[in-house]
Amino acid sequence: MFFSEARARSRTWEASPSEHRKWVEVFKACDEDHKGYLSREDFKTAVVMLFGYKPSKIEVDSVMSSINPNTSGILLEGFLNIVRKKKEAQRYRNEVRHIFTAFDTYYRGFLTLEDFKKAFRQVAPKLPERTVLEVFR
Repeated sequence: MFFSEARARSRTWEASPSEHRKWVEVFKACDEDHKGYLSREDFKTAVVMLFGYKPSKIEVDSVMSSINPNTSGILLEGFLNIVRKKKEAQRYRNEVRHIFTAFDTYYRGFLTLEDFKKAFRQVAPKLPERTVLEVFR
């Protein structure tokens, strides 16, 4: 699978019903005082619960600035949209990492032109070498 295919596949990805329920449960668990929205601190807690890391100030500022200024925080629908986008991005990065690892047969953390040619000979043996060189560059 090539990178453009991974991107196309990511955009069509839908959360499973169980995953969607989990996101709603996390929203409810982080919505202290049952306000109906997540405050800045609530959102940070939700990200830790779902993704395993504390979001940076820049990430939180970006999310908070994107919400409706007439609301006091992130409503459930907005939260679900944010989580879906983050999951799509995570899935895409994992696919790219998986593809890279398949090409990096010596586990060096980088690809040489020879690694690239070898990989393409295996997956697309009729592809002209000139095309492989252009893709590598």
